[in-house]
Amino acid sequence: MPSTLRFELTTPVLDDRPVYLSGNFCDWYPDVEAFRLWPVTADHPVRNQPGPEPSSLGHYALDFPADVALPDVLDYKYTRGGWDHVELDEAGEVPPNRISQQETGIRRDRVPHWRWFGRSYNPDLLPKLDLMVADFPRPQRQTERRVRVLLPHDYEYSDKRYPVLYLSDGQNLIGAGSGYGSWEIDRRLAVLASRHHHELIVVAIDHGEDSRLQEFTLDRTLAGTGDGRNYLDFVVHTLKPQIDQTFRTKTDAFHTGIGGSSLGGLISLYGGLLHPRTFGRWLVFSPSLWIAKTVFADAARCRVEPDTKVYVFGGGDESKSMVSSLTKLIDSLTQSPDTNNITSTLAVDPNGRHSESFWGHEFPKAVEWLFY
Repeated sequence: MPSTLRFELTTPVLDDRPVYLSGNFCDWYPDVEAFRLWPVTADHPVRNQPGPEPSSLGHYALDFPADVALPDVLDYKYTRGGWDHVELDEAGEVPPNRISQQETGIRRDRVPHWRWFGRSYNPDLLPKLDLMVADFPRPQRQTERRVRVLLPHDYEYSDKRYPVLYLSDGQNLIGAGSGYGSWEIDRRLAVLASRHHHELIVVAIDHGEDSRLQEFTLDRTLAGTGDGRNYLDFVVHTLKPQIDQTFRTKTDAFHTGIGGSSLGGLISLYGGLLHPRTFGRWLVFSPSLWIAKTVFADAARCRVEPDTKVYVFGGGDESKSMVSSLTKLIDSLTQSPDTNNITSTLAVDPNGRHSESFWGHEFPKAVEWLFY
């Protein structure tokens, strides 16, 4: 029986590459003309009819050819003309094949990103690395710290002002990283740029090596006495004023974020709790909540600015208590006196582990939720 199955695709990545359906019905050839999707525009709503490539819509459609038999289980992907232009996920990584047993009706899909000539990103969209200073002074402890700044790829061609995200553990954020790996946020920001979600300045602050545990905890903890208040004072009162003076930033809390993972996630949470007039965007990945005995009570008492947003993320394979602790954190925030000022979300990967690559993969989703 002829198929009456229609594929409708949306993508935020707008360029002039054609879009094709490929799968086990065509021996996985990536550019068979019979399986080309055509742009759907107001002037060209008819499927399978050539029309101008859309300049702002990113909507495509295909009526599966009636003379081609549908497999019992349809295994497929979308390409833009070749496997070096195949679909990717939000973070620029290869997703599993799409599976369908649908024979009629409409199959709606979304592709957030595409491979670019064999790469996971267009290198022209990489952010500009500004090594602000390798030994930025930290007067609170008479020490120095490496601080690096990532600027949008088109920063120098614009007069715009940008929101800013301050991230801890800078050694594990850019490029290959060091020690435990990297979030590869430079590559992730290039992926975001392909869908015009790159207008953000990221400030990567190196941790204090042997003093990291002390630096990212507050007061008395299960690991001793922390010095996190001094670290946050450095970010808020020393580093941020210099960043705002040097670059075109939006300085208010609504456009200023703080983030990190593990102990860096914990200190980022406290950055928001203790400095709500500075940080209105909190990126909290796999925070070490277990080490801070009063963290849930502190969250339940927090007072924040209107429109504060909190993105909490963790994995089911990190520890037995990670997901339940994150849920308790979200519950504590909803009990706060200013709960109406907070919008929070909890994202959980059931198979997620405590690793830099795990956090890097989630980074684009968090940025889009917090700033877009």
